[in-house]
Amino acid sequence: IEAGEEGGRRLDMEGALTARDRVGIQDFVLLDETTEAAFLSNLKKRFSKDLIYTYIGTLLVSVNPYKELDIYNKKQMEVYMGVNFFELPPHIYALADNAYQTMLTEYNNHFILISGESGAGKTEASKKILQYYAVTCPSTTLLNTVRDKMLMSNPVLEAFGNAKTLKNDNSSRFGKYMDIQFDSQGDAVGGHILNYLLEKSRVVHQNHGERNFHIFYQLVEGGEDDLLHELGLEKDAQHYNYLTQGECAIVSSINDRNDWKTVKNALQIINIDEINTNHLFGIVASVLHLGNVQFDSDSKGHALLNNNTELRWVSNLLGVDAQSLQEGLTYRKIEARTDQVLSPFTIDHAIYARDALAKAIYGQTFTWLVNRINESMENKDPSRKTVIGLLDIYGFEVFYVNSFEQFCINYCNEKLQQLFIQLTLKAEQEEYEAEDIEWEPVQFFNNKIICDLVEERHRGIISILDEECLRPGDATDLTFLERLEDKMGNHPHFVTHKLADKMTRKTLERGDFRLLHYAGEVTYCVVGFLDKNNDLLYRNIKDLICQSKNAIVRECFATVDPDSRRRPETVATQFKSSLLKLTEILMAKEAWYIRCLKSNESKQPGQFDEALIRHQVKYLGLMEHLRVRRAGFAYRRKYDVFLKRYKPLCPATWPHWRGVPADGVEVLVQHLGYLPYEYKMGRTKIFIRHPRTLYATEDAYEKCKHELATRLQAKYKGYRAKGEFRKQKEAATKIETCWRGVQARKEREKRAWAVKVIKKFIKGYMTRGQAKCTDNSEYLAFVRQNYLNRLKNTLPKTVLDKTTWQSPPAVLTEFLLCLFCLVRHQNYCVNFTTFQLKLLTSSIFKGKKESYPQSVAQPFVDTRIKEITSNQTQLTVLYSVFLQYSIPVIKYDRKGFKPRPRQLILTQTAAYVIEEAKIKQRVLYTSLKGISVSNLTDSIIVFHITCEDPKQKGDLVMQCDHLFEFLTKLCVIANKQNAVKVVQGSIKIEIQAGKESAVDFTTGQEPMVYKAKNGHLMVVR
Repeated sequence: IEAGEEGGRRLDMEGALTARDRVGIQDFVLLDETTEAAFLSNLKKRFSKDLIYTYIGTLLVSVNPYKELDIYNKKQMEVYMGVNFFELPPHIYALADNAYQTMLTEYNNHFILISGESGAGKTEASKKILQYYAVTCPSTTLLNTVRDKMLMSNPVLEAFGNAKTLKNDNSSRFGKYMDIQFDSQGDAVGGHILNYLLEKSRVVHQNHGERNFHIFYQLVEGGEDDLLHELGLEKDAQHYNYLTQGECAIVSSINDRNDWKTVKNALQIINIDEINTNHLFGIVASVLHLGNVQFDSDSKGHALLNNNTELRWVSNLLGVDAQSLQEGLTYRKIEARTDQVLSPFTIDHAIYARDALAKAIYGQTFTWLVNRINESMENKDPSRKTVIGLLDIYGFEVFYVNSFEQFCINYCNEKLQQLFIQLTLKAEQEEYEAEDIEWEPVQFFNNKIICDLVEERHRGIISILDEECLRPGDATDLTFLERLEDKMGNHPHFVTHKLADKMTRKTLERGDFRLLHYAGEVTYCVVGFLDKNNDLLYRNIKDLICQSKNAIVRECFATVDPDSRRRPETVATQFKSSLLKLTEILMAKEAWYIRCLKSNESKQPGQFDEALIRHQVKYLGLMEHLRVRRAGFAYRRKYDVFLKRYKPLCPATWPHWRGVPADGVEVLVQHLGYLPYEYKMGRTKIFIRHPRTLYATEDAYEKCKHELATRLQAKYKGYRAKGEFRKQKEAATKIETCWRGVQARKEREKRAWAVKVIKKFIKGYMTRGQAKCTDNSEYLAFVRQNYLNRLKNTLPKTVLDKTTWQSPPAVLTEFLLCLFCLVRHQNYCVNFTTFQLKLLTSSIFKGKKESYPQSVAQPFVDTRIKEITSNQTQLTVLYSVFLQYSIPVIKYDRKGFKPRPRQLILTQTAAYVIEEAKIKQRVLYTSLKGISVSNLTDSIIVFHITCEDPKQKGDLVMQCDHLFEFLTKLCVIANKQNAVKVVQGSIKIEIQAGKESAVDFTTGQEPMVYKAKNGHLMVVR
């Protein structure tokens, strides 16, 4: 099915509510039962038909199909442009277009929140929305440049911020919020990106089965040789400690070399010049070299560098003093009033300092990159603009071991869930109030208790973590856990090994704590919480990096005040603050939601893992959202839309309602028998409480539609039939008159023509014995053709025997005599040439080779290969221009004597060994010093080739079924009549220069060719 046909069929299939039995219901709000089982059943039914999108009101649920669907082309975009949200089947384009049209109409700001767990398709969804706006918004050269930058920011951010995880080969390891700015005309004129919580720990550590950020592998695998030489890198990821911890540097689904080209092109489009690009790659390379810096221990346990090569590369790439860098990685500078003391590191401290430097450099560089992208997309026009924000942020994460990053990510999801419920309830309540419908309170789980548990000042987990990081003394991850147990001991959503009952304690380690999130329980391991939250650089390293000659590094660390004694904010506090700012941004905008679901863990198309989907439906809060939407009335539509669709159901409203639409709707629902509690009349909309009421109305409309169509068709067909009958009757009379006249004229012309032909035939017959003239030329041609047709059906047994030919007419007697002489002459010439070749064969082989007598009766042919199967130019030229003879052979390898089917082609200067369309070997006749065959009945041939170069191929051993014909042709073409030798017993061969072997011949019961134990080729006949 073509793309257009498939898209049209899908629209038809989903276009009416009556299709619900085949493809499910396209809006969950219209489900009869709002149970989890009904929700999953509807989702599965649609997924089985490749319908991956379903609505919950204006929320879009998307199930990742893990295969390409032809629903994202330009034609599909045009179908959804400017169309009412519920008019067409659910699609991400419908949501994007509705947000855009609402923004233009109401001139306010919107945002689209895309959420789901890793691998559910969040990044792809944001790309589809960007592509939709890039294609459908008004276009100019300037605007196209802005759109190119928006689109090409994706590959850059993915390279530096995405990585392969256990669940997703292209997982976003940072949160991204992008504002797309539109002017009053709806043109996309600029953009701005905010990034959140890059997973910097991935730079220095990856779990088994995971990779570092893509850019490292892209540089190593795809970087040009000159660039890698300048950066001191090798084209092998296995050489770098920061790239091999996950033991999966090569991934089949990722093409690092192609992605490298895409990233380099994207960097140019977003206006990062060549100098900054080189600095950027220098930073990436410096991180790889830093990971290879290793430490040894001296007699006192202090850290020493065991190799300065990697350190020198780091100092060169970052533009810092190598000696100072070595000191910074092995000593800590302690200031006591005016004195400074260098305290040596242990190996563990040195490794921590090294990793902290790598994380700080990479993290700051990523922030610099986002800022440069923002500068390239910035619109400096001061006029007011509206925006549509895209929030692509990490989904709820539950791994086998959950650390500080998962804690922050899940805290973010708690905040967004809280915002989601607030905004959804607010939007529903505002619509009810605007329509003057009584609001009915909705029961839902309020996760404020969990958000307070994490973020409450002085009492929340983040505050306690910060206090422990700042506390003097031996603060450790376990002391932090003890503080949590003291402060949170009675909280219903917090439990540890110490606080748990006996059953729960079996599932917890002593260093774990468990939070009961809105999406379910998650157990966190406190190991590393303090270090990751501090994320500190030692002061002497920080001072050194501030003096870097690398422009990007210098700019990144320029904001650091070297004289400041103030401790920087912890990572958790920074993240908490950025989330509060994000919440303020989102609360000021109109919300649209896309919830992405993974269909299965194995990323296989067509698989629907019900347990996995149920878990995601739960933690994404889809059932809560459905209950909010269904709290009062399941269906609502504007009066004019409702009346336009269902007016045929009431005689009073069909075909036209002349009054106010609200009054028409009232008359319509009274006629349909709606009970008072089943609907409410708002200011501009009708609200219907139960889906079954709407289904009954829709079913009645479908039935009525067919009846109306039948009546209209009958009336129209009757009117058209009467008119057509009158026209046809008049036309028939005219046609009959004309037809009779035409037929009479044709008959007259046909008879006149027949008379002429008969006259000419009689005249030709009468003058057939005369010389060819105008009167008899056509008759003689007829006679000639008639004879040849008869001759074709009864051909003579031999063209040289005149007696078997049919008697020709007098006009063909002389012609046939000439033809007979010509054929005899040609046959004689052919036989004479073949006779000469047979004489040559006899002189070479007669009395020498046992199989010669049997070959005498076999005729020679011009070639044994009639046509070629390849269209390659080189082979075609060989065949069409230089070919003298060709034959299939079996060629035996020089090593192991393995048989290979080949074609052998003889030209004027050389013999070519061909495998299908490829020339495997060329043997010049000048280098052919001899040809050997045995005296037995075998068909083995050995070409002895002059071999001067050790790399040159040696003698050629072949088996040819037409040995005598082939060698005779070769002797004639190459002038090698004296080169053929018939040998008894064994033929010595030179495999390559200086290395010899042999072909041994013997007789036996069964013919065979094999490699003997002595390494020779044994031929048994």
